[in-house]
This record gives sequence, structure tokens and C-alpha cells, in this order.
Amino acid sequence: MFIDEIRIFARAGHGGKGCVAFLRETFRPKGGPSGGNGGRGGNVVLQADHDLNNLVAQYYTPRLIAENGHAGMGKGMDGHAGDDLLVKVPCGTLVWRLPTVPASPPENKSPAPAPLPVSASQRPVLRASGGGRAMEIDLSAEAEAPSTSTGAAKEDLIADLTGHGQQFILCRGGRGGLGNRNFATSRRQTPRFAQPGEPGEEGDFLLELRLIAEVGLVGYPNAGKSTLLAAISQARPKIAPYPFTTLHPQIGMVEYPDWHRLTVCDVPGLIAGAHRNVGLGHAFLRHIERCKVLVLLLDMAGTDGRAPWDDYHQLLDELGLYDRRLLARPRLVVANKMDEPVAEANLRKFKRRVPRTPVLPIAAVFDEGIGRFRTLIREAVAEAVSR
Repeated sequence: MFIDEIRIFARAGHGGKGCVAFLRETFRPKGGPSGGNGGRGGNVVLQADHDLNNLVAQYYTPRLIAENGHAGMGKGMDGHAGDDLLVKVPCGTLVWRLPTVPASPPENKSPAPAPLPVSASQRPVLRASGGGRAMEIDLSAEAEAPSTSTGAAKEDLIADLTGHGQQFILCRGGRGGLGNRNFATSRRQTPRFAQPGEPGEEGDFLLELRLIAEVGLVGYPNAGKSTLLAAISQARPKIAPYPFTTLHPQIGMVEYPDWHRLTVCDVPGLIAGAHRNVGLGHAFLRHIERCKVLVLLLDMAGTDGRAPWDDYHQLLDELGLYDRRLLARPRLVVANKMDEPVAEANLRKFKRRVPRTPVLPIAAVFDEGIGRFRTLIREAVAEAVSR
């Protein structure tokens, strides 16, 4: 199971309360105040780890609660601090703070009768006037506010964990309360009160994973992206002769004879309207935002009845409408399925309709042109890094 977005609740540990105590020892039957301080609550800490590739661990543990601090004790002994809760997340995780949702009123235990269907003219309407104009508010159950596709409105970005071992304190633990020994003065020598511990920070957060890869494969469904990834790396994604075989991003490692390595991300197929999140477009497009080089893979044989030049323009439109910065990235246009009889004629038409655009013809299923492709993506990544 691949999870790249999850909503969690995090709460740091509460501080331990201070102690109210007085020293009672042999030969000191009426000693002074000796209440110890409470311990600090534990923090909730996120740590980036390159050994992880999705957020499935947080899917099963959406509530992250650190240990509370221990209470103070007599004879001036302070309470032990709560242990920090260390949560490992994959590199490339973004942390969004979600707005606090007010508590809903208690529901009526008795089931409400089902409402009868009413016409638009019979719906209850609240009419209010103010500012020189009247307003009508539909009070019927059918008048509902539109909901977001993710179910959670992002408030602000608070962390972007990209490097291995990078840590971020999501919630800080509360301070421990002071014992009564801290409140003794010359006029108040026997204070019988102490401080309670401070509550730990808490809140709702959204963890969003954006894979870190140097090369991103972008194309329509059934264009051969998974076949190409399997041909250039040791990755073994599912390959089948039907669209939407790849349902989540795949990462492959391309190795060269001189021990150089490149990471390549295979993004599931995009469709028209992906920038509007049609077909989960946002869930796929966000994984190429960190790529240094984009590879536009075209089905030059037109297997699904689409023209390759139309696919090319549509892919550029979807990338630009989603994020204009993606169009400024170095990109490589690759014509796949050149083993088909109609592919040569389509390639000539493509070059006439899209002039001054270099195209690399390959046949990934037969490893034709793969060596040239590996060389070009390495050169493109090196050039992008040197900029």
C-alpha cells in the first residue's frame, strides 16, 4: 500500500506538576518546604529517513502523543522529563498545519425522522435585511457547502524535510510546574501550593510526500513509462497492455559503469484536466515538482487513437496550468513504441507539426535506443545541477 498524504493529530507531553512537601527528618521535625519541580513533557519530533518511501506507518498510527513529564517529589527531587516521541518519515515530506476545527455540539440520541421531499418554493428560507439590501439563506438540508477534494484545508507550510536525518520538532512539550520550595520567602516560609505543569502543544497536521527524484517520466496512460523504467533500472513495476496499470509513483535507480547513479520517478498517467485534479492529477503531479529533468514520453504509434502531437501539447498545457515553473525545467521528448509500423510516419508528422523540438526515438520493450536515453538524461541532470 502506497500512502503519500495522511492527516495526523499530534500532542506533546504535558509538564509534570510541582510537589507540595515539607522536610521531616530526625532532628529536623519541622523542616522547610522541599517540594520538587515537575519534569518537562516530551516533544513530538519528525525525522527524515531515506530508507522509507511512503507514509504507511502514519496511516496506522494517526495519533502521535508523547510522554507526559513526571510529577515532582519530596526532599527536593525533581520529576523525570517525558521521553520524546521520534517519528520517522520519508525524505521529501512536507508538513502542513491544519486549521483547528471547533467541537461539534452533542448529537441527539433519538433518531430524527426522514425529511419529506419539498419543492423549491416550499423550502424554509431565512430572510434578513441589512446595508440597504435583502438576503435570502436556504435553510433546507439540500443546501450544503462545497467540500474540498482532500477533506482538509491546508493552512500554512511549517516544514519541508528533504535531507536524511533532518529533524523538526512538531510539538513542544510543556514545562514542568515549580514545587513549593521555589515560593518560600522570608514572610511566607511554609507555602502550601505549587504550580501545575503546562500543557503540551497539540494540533492537526497534514503530512504530504513529494518524492525526491532527479528525472521524472511524464506521459499519458499506456505510453510505456513503466516499461521504460524497467528497461533502464532494476525497478520492476507492474506492466500490462491497458491504461492506468501504474496506480502510484514508482522510483528506479539508474546505474552507470562508473558507479554514477540517477533516481527516476515514474508518475502514473495523466489525463486532460489533471491540473484541476481530474483523475487524481494533483496527487501525481506533485511528485515531479522536485525533479531536475522532465521526460515527456509519447506513444508515437497512437495505440489509444490519440495523435502524438496533440499529446505533446496537452502535456505541456497540464504542466503549465499546474505550475508554470515546471515549463522552465529541462525536458527531453521521447518517442516510444517505434517498433510499430505506423510510428515512423507519425514521427515525421510530429517533426513537421512541432518543429525545433528534438525527439529521441526508442522502443523500450525491445531495448532500442535505451543506451542513448541513459546518456541524455545523465547529461541533462548534470547541466541542470551546474546552473
